[in-house]
Amino acid sequence: MILTPIEIKDAILMALESLRGSKFRSALTMLGVMIGVSSVIGLASIINGLDGAFNEEIDSMGSNTIAVTRFEFNTNWDDLSEEERNRPWITSEEAIAIKENCPHVSAVSPENLYYERGGNTVKYKNRKASRPRIKGCWPEFLKVNNAAVGFGRFISDLDVQYRRFTCVLGADIADVLFEGEHPLSKEIRVNNIRYEVVGIMEKKESNFDDDNYNNTVLIPLSTKDKLYPWDKALWLMVQSDSYENIEVAKQEIIGVLRIVRNVPFNKPNNFALSTQENLKDFVGDITKYIYIAMIVITSVGLLVGGIGVMNVMLVSVTERTREIGVRKAIGAKRSNIILQFLTEAMTLSAAGGLIGIVAGILLGVIVNSLLGFPLSLPTFWIILGFVVSVSVGLISGIYPAYKAALLDPIEALHYE
Repeated sequence: MILTPIEIKDAILMALESLRGSKFRSALTMLGVMIGVSSVIGLASIINGLDGAFNEEIDSMGSNTIAVTRFEFNTNWDDLSEEERNRPWITSEEAIAIKENCPHVSAVSPENLYYERGGNTVKYKNRKASRPRIKGCWPEFLKVNNAAVGFGRFISDLDVQYRRFTCVLGADIADVLFEGEHPLSKEIRVNNIRYEVVGIMEKKESNFDDDNYNNTVLIPLSTKDKLYPWDKALWLMVQSDSYENIEVAKQEIIGVLRIVRNVPFNKPNNFALSTQENLKDFVGDITKYIYIAMIVITSVGLLVGGIGVMNVMLVSVTERTREIGVRKAIGAKRSNIILQFLTEAMTLSAAGGLIGIVAGILLGVIVNSLLGFPLSLPTFWIILGFVVSVSVGLISGIYPAYKAALLDPIEALHYE
């Protein structure tokens, strides 16, 4: 059927007039579509914010950083073979081998997080830090992790060589322990062992408070190994001399580690290398599955909304049977009747979609602001949400529209 612009305009005006005439019923009908669309937009905004927060955290490590670990960071521990479970630990000697034999590596930082059973404790006088992290490291930690000391100094080669009980505090721990006092050269107790404070890390902004240096006590790795020789969960953070040479550096690292770890030529690596791109791909895979779950959940709301629109339009056909008969008697064609009811259904669901889009954007902004995530406007999902809401109205209105168009004008005029 070919419709003129005037017919389309009249159909839209009649649809709006019909909606104004039944405000409460129209609002209830739009509710399902509104909830479905607002859920899509809100969740998409929050997921994009989470994705952006992760990417900011990954970017803060530097674009030319390579992590060397015993297993892939996304390893399922339950699926490890016996051979994999018996892999040798990453060691400081391997860090030295990489540093000395890889021309395109500019720095290596072996690192280890230690967790005391029952939780780490860091105390000064009667003050105590909350949930501190204890990390053993080398002086290269600053360069590889793009970190900086706020004041004082960092762990030195002599600290590592002589296994000194020196430490560098994260900014948050220093604020808690030394409120109003100068912290340098003060003695604190880390898991009931005395350490001298030699420096305070520069405060680092992070989207994840528990996963940054602000709540970390950094000590010489050799001191940590002396105190906790059973804890061998070491990893290496390696920096290539440039982003362009990162693949070359990876091949050099693989070659050195296969020799040092005595990996036969016909066996796979018994270690793993990860870069920023690997981490971002991993985060992207996670958010992809979250998006799928989001679509499944929110589609229920849209389905309910579509059913509501169809029911209301069927009721509307019944209520306006005489009106339809009059229109047909004065020359209205089936196409006009179909257009009228389809337009009304699409206008109804589109209005719910627009309200849902606004509500979803506000929800995303509020949640992302509270969580400290980057604000994100999911343009694709906004457009898709509106298109889907209009489509819901179109699909839901087809049956009522054809039912109205097929009414016999004589019978319609006699309908009470």
